[in-house]
Amino acid sequence: MNWLLVIAGAMAGAPLRYLTDRFVQSRHDSVFPWGTFVVNAAGCFVLGLLTGALPDEHLRLLLGTGLCGALTTYSTFSYETLRLAEDGARGYAALNAAASVTCGVGAAFAGVTAGQALWG
Repeated sequence: MNWLLVIAGAMAGAPLRYLTDRFVQSRHDSVFPWGTFVVNAAGCFVLGLLTGALPDEHLRLLLGTGLCGALTTYSTFSYETLRLAEDGARGYAALNAAASVTCGVGAAFAGVTAGQALWG
């Protein structure tokens, strides 16, 4: 039955990712993929927060694996970075790769720290 929890979380995470991406990107007049950057950083923070705060495996499956797994998107990040490089925006491509990894790991660390401080 654990797979049903993952599916339920993903059913919320996927549309949330799409809507957040479009909302953020529509507010920037730049080739930089701000929408994907924001959902990935936010998803890393939320997953870290859940990891630091939730001892319950079922909630981790629902919110961590399902919601955050569908909210964040490594494939879109990779595709957008490749497209930036192919379109001649190599500086933006390098910035996207470096900033996404740095911010993602930092957000996950901050989330775990916050989760442990608040509920640990």
